[in-house]
Amino acid sequence: MPILPEIQAFTPELEEVFRDLHANPEIGFEETRTAGIVAAKLRDFGFDEVHENIAGTGVVGLLQGRGKGNRRVGLRADMDALPIEETSGLDYASTAPGKMHACGHDGHTTMLLGAAKYLAGSRNFDGTAVMIFQPAEEGLGGARGMIADGLFKRFPVDEVYGMHNDPSGDPQRAKICKGTAMAGASFFDIRVKGRGSHAAMPHQSRDALMIASALVGQFQSILGRNLPPLESAVLSVTQIHSGSAYNVVPETAWIAGTVRYFKTASRDLIETRMREICEGFAKGFGVTIDVEFRNIFDVLNNDAVLADEWLAAAADVVGADMVTDQCEPATGSEDFADMLQVVPGAYGRVGHAGTVPLHNPGFVLDPGILPVGASIYARIIERRLPLEVA
Repeated sequence: MPILPEIQAFTPELEEVFRDLHANPEIGFEETRTAGIVAAKLRDFGFDEVHENIAGTGVVGLLQGRGKGNRRVGLRADMDALPIEETSGLDYASTAPGKMHACGHDGHTTMLLGAAKYLAGSRNFDGTAVMIFQPAEEGLGGARGMIADGLFKRFPVDEVYGMHNDPSGDPQRAKICKGTAMAGASFFDIRVKGRGSHAAMPHQSRDALMIASALVGQFQSILGRNLPPLESAVLSVTQIHSGSAYNVVPETAWIAGTVRYFKTASRDLIETRMREICEGFAKGFGVTIDVEFRNIFDVLNNDAVLADEWLAAAADVVGADMVTDQCEPATGSEDFADMLQVVPGAYGRVGHAGTVPLHNPGFVLDPGILPVGASIYARIIERRLPLEVA
């Protein structure tokens, strides 16, 4: 079964929605315009219920199939953009300075809307389809916010599915990793408070910038000398800020970054060693060092059986020779993992043309993926909530 013909027929409409969302990006918990478009579309499609303002800007739509079954299957898409200045050169590039859909969430939203329109027109399933449009996936806790706001208590589901675009240059290749599929993540902020001085008399200082720079190097020893060699983790310092003049030894410095991990024990070991190194530096140099860790993403674990179901739905659309579960876990993170902590489900990737990576100011999502993703979402519902023929 190729792209569903009904979805193929209204693909121009999907592309119009996608271009509009891309040109008008909104970052996490600010997706008011995007959420309004989503809610209006669901109502126009004839959804039975549309609920707004979940965790601020989240939207949930409920659609009952023609059957009378009581099973419920969730489909989720994220809506937020990133604080990046776009350089793609597209004629529908971002019109919002410093904001860009550099991860394809505009495409994810459009794909789920495509599935919603198709399913509302056919209702060829037995049970309830629960469409979840989530805000603030990019490290701001949108999934956790929706769950805390009663997502799965107000709109319970038996299983939930999601997907992400993959700029692999291999269009329509669908992949999923069973079990542990994506890393968990913590962010850290470290503030060094020393003593400033004239740059010509550094002996009078307790140089916060020098100490912060030394800390960056010491942190890298943790993975090689404390973590077991066969365990995977990533520690990246991504920010260091200090100083404001050529002739002043700065009094303060700030380091920030992220830890990615596949085991909670690995995360805890890394955090403990970072804190111990900071305590040692603080004592040795006579300064104050404050350390803050924040867990942002859980480890994403795909249910093995439901991963097969996601692949089967994808195979219906792109062909059995274009799907695989033979892929390595990714060190990137995804807050759909938080939903999978509550409800079993699966999260896969679908390839498209172009190889500029995600989160790059020149990233371009190939619109050819839109009817593919919409068809996969729709087939998940039809397969998991089959309508018995009398």
